[in-house]
Amino acid sequence: MVKEAIVLAGGLGTRLRNVIKDVPKPMAEICGKPFLSYIIDFLIRYEIKRVILSVGYKWEVIKQFFGERYRNLDLVYAIEYEPLGTGGAIKNSLKYVQDTEVFILNGDTLFNIDLSTFYILHRNKNSKLSIALKKMNFTERYGAVKIDENNKIIDFSEKSQRFNILINGGVYLLNKEFFYSLATQDKFSFEKDFLEKHYKNYHFYGFPFDEYFIDIGVPEDYERAKKEIGKLGY
Repeated sequence: MVKEAIVLAGGLGTRLRNVIKDVPKPMAEICGKPFLSYIIDFLIRYEIKRVILSVGYKWEVIKQFFGERYRNLDLVYAIEYEPLGTGGAIKNSLKYVQDTEVFILNGDTLFNIDLSTFYILHRNKNSKLSIALKKMNFTERYGAVKIDENNKIIDFSEKSQRFNILINGGVYLLNKEFFYSLATQDKFSFEKDFLEKHYKNYHFYGFPFDEYFIDIGVPEDYERAKKEIGKLGY
């Protein structure tokens, strides 16, 4: 089982600026503690021992709160001194990853999947890059991810489909050397410039899950998170 994770926690939170003030988006308060703490508590459930926090905007706020150790977890800070995009942030963070594979999570999303199951599915396919996919009955916010009968990703589509689709749940398993072999830039989008650029030439796998999913990137869902996350028991 993979013991390290990268959490992308450098977002500006522009769409939340009216409801959270002067803190990075992952530090938005949910039931008395930062949203990021729920993500880290989730990782601890699966015996992750080391988390690299990819931080940028007001990163000092995050470090001041969590320090370099949280519960039984070591925290490392990969600081962006200028915006690098999600791909650049991952590349910057991988310098601190000690093993060959790593979980990657978005710092504004909680997808309550079983990471052990996800890892087994990833390993059984001998995958270099796997994505946890969320089943959505209806959405206007997300594009669809299509897979074939072997779980190989065969398409990323824009937001034209709304009903009964799979979306990118923002949880990945990634082989470090594979990523380095293709990521030649320092500033780029992981979604647009890596996933959508390379999926036709390489075997990327997607595994559907139907567990609880929340993305606090817009005020409506941030308010919904305040009502729902406490029920998860973190």
